[in-house]
Amino acid sequence: MQLPKFVLADNSDFPDDIFIIHLDFPRFIINLKDDEVEFLEDLEGEDETELESEMEHLITLAGEFYDKEMEGYEE
Repeated sequence: MQLPKFVLADNSDFPDDIFIIHLDFPRFIINLKDDEVEFLEDLEGEDETELESEMEHLITLAGEFYDKEMEGYEE
């Protein structure tokens, strides 16, 4: 099975929150309510400078993904 890079999620325990889940490395969840990022794996030993740059790019891509998904709901 080929998984998408990002998925959109919600949860009945957090009715006001919307989550974007990144399924490639590094796997993480962004809570769009407060922009909190939670990593799903240990990133110890990774180059912090490289990871920070990659995360900025991935968060931008996550925002673009969300905007595109919301356009579909507005139609």
